[in-house]
Amino acid sequence: MTMAPNILKTKIPILVQLHDVAFEEYGSAFSQLANVPYIANSAYTAARYKERYGIAPSVINPFTVAKNYETQTTGENITFVNPVPQKGMEIALEVARRCPDIPFTFIEGWTLSPQARKALTEKLSKLPNVTLLPSRRDMRAIYSKCKILLVPSIYNETFGRVTVEAQASGIPVVASNRGGLPEAVGAGGLLIDPDGPMENWIEAVRKLWHDQAYYSQLSTAALAHAQIPERDLKYQTDLWEKTLLAAPHPHF
Repeated sequence: MTMAPNILKTKIPILVQLHDVAFEEYGSAFSQLANVPYIANSAYTAARYKERYGIAPSVINPFTVAKNYETQTTGENITFVNPVPQKGMEIALEVARRCPDIPFTFIEGWTLSPQARKALTEKLSKLPNVTLLPSRRDMRAIYSKCKILLVPSIYNETFGRVTVEAQASGIPVVASNRGGLPEAVGAGGLLIDPDGPMENWIEAVRKLWHDQAYYSQLSTAALAHAQIPERDLKYQTDLWEKTLLAAPHPHF
């Protein structure tokens, strides 16, 4: 935002994409950009910007090509992506510790520092039911063994792309009720307060793991939610094109 005056001088049409709510990192007010269109990655993000800055972004969810994630799953484990503190690593570790009969797979996302990797490895050494795997571009190998996706983020995710990836294969999600996760999960999973009792996470995971009828119900709902119009690539690209074409030139 500190570059707004220079951007305006280009006389190039401007469109601003909003995908985080790290307001403290912005250097100036959005009013410096005058009347330009905005696109937010979720209704949650749009609402936060409207509340904070008085702007009204259009909502277009992140692109997710379903065929890049669709797979038949054997339902062998509960999967947790990106084992770092912000993503709810301690909750995931505690769930795994209290469910020793259930296999878990932790898959790296962000690059771990040597210190963070050492600390995580030490914690996992006490949990024989958890396997740690390196990050990978093609997630189908991960989802092909996933029965439940665990997303216990403790900060306000603005969307939650992994939920859409998993739901493309009918994999239900147990997630935090924070930020944009509720709209990303929809009816295809369960929402838990990360500040609430740990028993709520354990109960949700165990019921979904052991109750096949309940699992089938949520799996069907997950697949249906993955197919809503807002996830459709053509719907998204058409909306992007419409918004781009409507972007006005700056006035001087």
